[in-house]
Amino acid sequence: MRNSAPIRLQLPLSKADLAGLHAGQEVLLCGPVYTSRDAGHARILEALRQNGELPFGLAGQTIFYAGPTPAAAGRPLGSVGPTTASRMDFATPALMDAGLIACLGKGKRSLEVVEACRRNGAVYFACVGGIAALLATHVTESQLVAWDDLGTEALRRLQLHDFPCFVAIDTCGRDLYRSIEAGERVSPSVGHLSAGDSWR
Repeated sequence: MRNSAPIRLQLPLSKADLAGLHAGQEVLLCGPVYTSRDAGHARILEALRQNGELPFGLAGQTIFYAGPTPAAAGRPLGSVGPTTASRMDFATPALMDAGLIACLGKGKRSLEVVEACRRNGAVYFACVGGIAALLATHVTESQLVAWDDLGTEALRRLQLHDFPCFVAIDTCGRDLYRSIEAGERVSPSVGHLSAGDSWR
């Protein structure tokens, strides 16, 4: 029987790291991520269209769909919870095509995002909503990168330590949300569909 313990991943991730992941696996993220939501994504897209590349070194990085609150309780952030990821579906395929390697949020994504993950060997991580204060305890640093005028939607660089989430879409385009909707069984001990089930 395989070990069901979460897999610890060091960010930024490599293509080899991503290729070994399966939808349904629990992971702990350690290292840098960048926070951005709707307004920030619009600006990243604008910069990409103007310059032909992702700004602020975002290529090869992970974007966390979140709007963290100011520092509190001796921590860099008071709380940081995942935003509904589908709000960023308008931008995600273009950003992945330009080199973004992973994203982190909550909820189901569009088929265009699923295809972008498969096409680019990228992944979508999802985490549990409603526990923003707890998730903030897994953030060790927070630094403003750009667009302070956007307030909580500004682009920030966070350092994570054992941040809990799971693989929702893997590099093969296997989609945990759609598999569950289809009634397919996902075994948490192996992180993929049980034998005899199909992802198609």
